[in-house]
Amino acid sequence: MRPLGSLTDIQKLLSRKLIGQPAAIAAIVPYVEMYRSELSPEGRPAGVFLLLGPTGTGKTKTVEALAEVLHGSSKKLLRIDCGEFQMEHEVAKLIGAPPGYLGHRETQPVLTQQKLNGASSESCDLAIVLFDEIEKASPALTRILLGVLDKGSLRLGDNTSVNFEKTMVFFTSNLGAQEMGKHLRPDFGFESLMAREGSDHLSKLEAIGMNAVRKNFPPEFVNRIDAVVTYTPLGSREMAAILDRLITELQEHIDKRLRERAFRIEVRPRARRFLVEHGTSAEYGARELKRTVERELIQPLASLVAGGEVRARAHITVDLAAKRDKLVLRCGDKEDLAQAC
Repeated sequence: MRPLGSLTDIQKLLSRKLIGQPAAIAAIVPYVEMYRSELSPEGRPAGVFLLLGPTGTGKTKTVEALAEVLHGSSKKLLRIDCGEFQMEHEVAKLIGAPPGYLGHRETQPVLTQQKLNGASSESCDLAIVLFDEIEKASPALTRILLGVLDKGSLRLGDNTSVNFEKTMVFFTSNLGAQEMGKHLRPDFGFESLMAREGSDHLSKLEAIGMNAVRKNFPPEFVNRIDAVVTYTPLGSREMAAILDRLITELQEHIDKRLRERAFRIEVRPRARRFLVEHGTSAEYGARELKRTVERELIQPLASLVAGGEVRARAHITVDLAAKRDKLVLRCGDKEDLAQAC
């Protein structure tokens, strides 16, 4: 296994990819270090985490960022969409039907040793498994997972076993998000005018989240979780940093996909403020910002490219319109985009 660098290096790499959630990094990285130093407990996963909080705060992004740091790709993980296992009989798809049952040979288990090994890499043999929106799954799924979290082993329908000792297991959940939203944005009264920040604010959110978790999951499941991380809504500063990241990724995408036809984009400060202001949503977080960038920037840009109005190595300037109601895209110094760049 190739060295990944020091604990500080991993923290720095994650901090560049995950904005505004230092508590998540502080909770996860020590377990990576324990595994790398071969001090993780035997007979169980290297780490089990429950990530709570409102949508769009970076829960799934955290797991993808860790996969990118450890394995070089955000897709190098085994992801289970728990919304697909809401009925008890659907959970059988995870482990496969046992011999003698209808569909035994036709049903390929989702959680196999081969798929688990495929979530690791040459640089790191620590596989990452994500159970997304665990609260949507049937209780039968959490019963199956008890053995995984306690003994690091899962018995499949064909009586073979899957070893989870070289894995980090993540659960994401929106449990308590609605009540967190009410705490963050009271509907009426003096509290609606007060800023919600500080350690007391975070402690309240954590209490709301854990209360919801204990109502929805049995104690034996909750007690097997190593760390519960509560994500807080992102502020305007974090949103601006995420916007910078989105624009950088857009430029990288243009360079990679268009190659010799690639061009440069420059988003002016006024245009950036417009995107942040119109893309900030307490309900949907960074997801709303991403949708705003797609609608206000990428779609108009795509229309220009599809219409042949942007030549290779052109310089596209994105600015705010005079009426401040939309963005305008200019090629070079020409303001008439009817002409080819």
